[in-house]
Amino acid sequence: MIIERAGCVGREHELAELEQRLVATRTSGAAAVLVLGDRGIGKTALLRAFVSTTGAPTRHAQAVAWERHEAGAVLRQLLRREPPLHPSHAADRLAAGLVEQPTLIVVDDAEVADDLSLNALRSVRHRHPEIPVLIVLSATHGAPRLIDLADDALRIEGLEASAIVELAALRGRVLPPSMAAALTRHTDGNPRDALALLDELPPARWIRPDRELPAPGHIRAEVTCALADAGPAGRALAEALAVLGPGAELGHAAALGALDDPLAALDDLRSSGLIDPRPIHEPRWRTPLIATAVLETMGARDAAEAHRRAAQIVTDPVAQMRHLAAATPVPDDDLAERITVLAIQRGEDGAWAQAADLFRDASRLTSNPAPRDERLIRSVDALVAAGDCAGAGALVSTVEGMRETPLRNAALAYLAIVRGRANEAEVRLSRAWEIVNATRDPATAALIAQRHVLHSLAQCRGADLIDWADRAIELAGPDSGAGIEAAAIRGLGFAVSGRFAEAQAAYSALASTVRHGAQAQRVQMGHGWLGVLNDDPDEARSRLEGVTDPWVLGGSTRISLWALGWLARVQFLTGEWDLAMASVARGRLLAAGSGIVLVTPLLEWTAAEIHVLRGEWESASEAARAAEAEAQGYEIMRVPTLLARAHLAEARSDYAGVRRILAPFAQAGPGSSLAEPGIWPWADTLAGALIADGRLDEADQLLAPHERRAAEESHHSAQARLAAARGRWHGARGELDQARGSFDAALAQLDGLPLRYEQARVTFGYGQTLRRAGQRRDAEVMLATARDLWDALGARTRVEAADRELRAGGVRAPQGPRTAGELTPQEETVAQLVASGLSNREVAARLFISPKTVQFHLTRIYAKYGLRSRTELAARAAEHQEPHR
Repeated sequence: MIIERAGCVGREHELAELEQRLVATRTSGAAAVLVLGDRGIGKTALLRAFVSTTGAPTRHAQAVAWERHEAGAVLRQLLRREPPLHPSHAADRLAAGLVEQPTLIVVDDAEVADDLSLNALRSVRHRHPEIPVLIVLSATHGAPRLIDLADDALRIEGLEASAIVELAALRGRVLPPSMAAALTRHTDGNPRDALALLDELPPARWIRPDRELPAPGHIRAEVTCALADAGPAGRALAEALAVLGPGAELGHAAALGALDDPLAALDDLRSSGLIDPRPIHEPRWRTPLIATAVLETMGARDAAEAHRRAAQIVTDPVAQMRHLAAATPVPDDDLAERITVLAIQRGEDGAWAQAADLFRDASRLTSNPAPRDERLIRSVDALVAAGDCAGAGALVSTVEGMRETPLRNAALAYLAIVRGRANEAEVRLSRAWEIVNATRDPATAALIAQRHVLHSLAQCRGADLIDWADRAIELAGPDSGAGIEAAAIRGLGFAVSGRFAEAQAAYSALASTVRHGAQAQRVQMGHGWLGVLNDDPDEARSRLEGVTDPWVLGGSTRISLWALGWLARVQFLTGEWDLAMASVARGRLLAAGSGIVLVTPLLEWTAAEIHVLRGEWESASEAARAAEAEAQGYEIMRVPTLLARAHLAEARSDYAGVRRILAPFAQAGPGSSLAEPGIWPWADTLAGALIADGRLDEADQLLAPHERRAAEESHHSAQARLAAARGRWHGARGELDQARGSFDAALAQLDGLPLRYEQARVTFGYGQTLRRAGQRRDAEVMLATARDLWDALGARTRVEAADRELRAGGVRAPQGPRTAGELTPQEETVAQLVASGLSNREVAARLFISPKTVQFHLTRIYAKYGLRSRTELAARAAEHQEPHR
């Protein structure tokens, strides 16, 4: 089947990567990259787009299987003439003229290229390493002869749902989000397969996200031919594997297929190309669509009979029930009831993905409309609990069309929570609680209460969270699924309220009773989250690292996302910034794949701060924008977003911007988590901006209640941050002894804690305050220490700031009398900053002095240099830099 090219979409990252490699050949010389991806994934479209957008001179060849043994077949396309039959001579011919500008040599489907051509390309790099040429090879797998030629590989993965929507639009189809998500999941984002289904299925089919999608025609045709070539045993094994589903055991497949020699059948199937060659004893389809096509070739009756026999072979209860459901095409209320009982049990155990599948099977097999709808709603609720928002979202339109019930509202509210839609969740939860009868239906009432727990957590309302958790536990029982989930979060309610000792006691008690399975993931995550808030990074790290993978305990993507968000925060505070960015990257992928946006601002806050400190300004701005794009009504999303923006403004010495961003926080009432200094670190940042602008009374009024609260809670890092801010405040008032006392107290609070970022920040503030007070030698000790701390962390912008402070202090400058026109160290620093284009206010913020002092220094600089303006100062600086270039 021929599929028209619909364009290259969703490949911005890959295009940028290839462009970077091409540009690099100007200085590094000849290079080669292997572009790997499954069939139909869009390698050819990517290379065409790359050639089109770069405009670089290009030599292109398309290798074909039937020319695999024809020497020079690819070279003939590249040279457009008969090639020399010796690799070195061919390499010289290819390299001729490639000396002025970066050039591309592209070989598509390189795994079937002839050996002479590949050897010639290898010789190009060996004999002409200096020429600016990028060799790009595309292939479906990394054969040794290709890996040996290339520097490394760029793997092309499936497209995201947004790109599939764009592809559909290029095809003239409008896909609703739910169907785009379903199509993306079904095809693993393979554009060829997605386009084929868009062409083959009628438009009406794309408004029913609850209907299963078939295999594309070209996959069915390929599978039909391959099964014919695989022989009877290979076909029997293929059908058994397709019926048993993902993760099928070879022994079960052999039993189902009545195979005496399963390894021989496996060899037959492997030779057909339908399964990957490795691992040997764990057969895996080359693409999941192959299994769909195999089932379609079996026919409905044979497939149903195979499912009935599979139910007798497998031992897992969930697999048994799912096979029985697949073997039953019409409603069967007895079977539906048995499946529902098992679904409830798996939900109680926290295995929500399995529960979702079982509830959906039970719904299909139920004849009575009311219980049928209820079971489908429970399937949606379980999908959200498992973190599959895309799957749940595909069923929203169906659920919204059902009659209103407390369960329906609770399930839709749950989805709204993880999507960050606070107002929608509030309305639906309020309505659900209003119409539920807790006496007659305590299980549903408990579920609604538990959803209120999550809603309160996202709002950072500790007292409400505890209240709803207690209701859920009372209604469902402490050992129930809803009770355990509520208890797993209840401790965070105490923490958000500043009651850290009670929070720790709650988690210690819970950890002793919930030690295994998916529910343990929730307890571990909550306990780790508490460790972050309670200055126990080692405890937090150990607990969070074990629950970042949703598949390890059979748990929830949502829980794993929270674990990654807070693990990244721990790694940032302890100075493990590369690990923190790796955690952020994992979290971003998990969020994109699941559709959960609730955690995105937390992830991007950490990313933005690290990028700022490293001087990666554009990346910092992108992270801040990504956080803001998802920051909707929930406080747990809004606060990290504003903190990311505030730290970006602070790093640019935009203290008015810091005040504008953080000022709303100061209006929070006593019940808000913003009033808890141990939860969100904002008060010291806002106070610093107020002090920098000379608004000392406002800074004092802001700090005082937070200082009292931090002392009452004995929260060490919060007391340290606030004491450092108070030290700056005393310094701005000329109260040096009090300033020293505050900074010493701040460092004492951090003593023994592995919070390297906080230590560096406090030490730098101490040195800056001492330098402003004229205590140059003491200031140098602190500033040099801070510089070393920042340097060890890789905080380039702060190292530069410490260097400026040290120069301004003059301690490290040569001592002795100055000439009449020589600048003081402070004047040199002011001159450099003004010449770089900063305003007086910006220079003052950088050096922690007043704008009037900057103007005083500037006047003296002009007089010493005989200048009249900032423009002349900048020109003079440029002239003096020129000889050093």
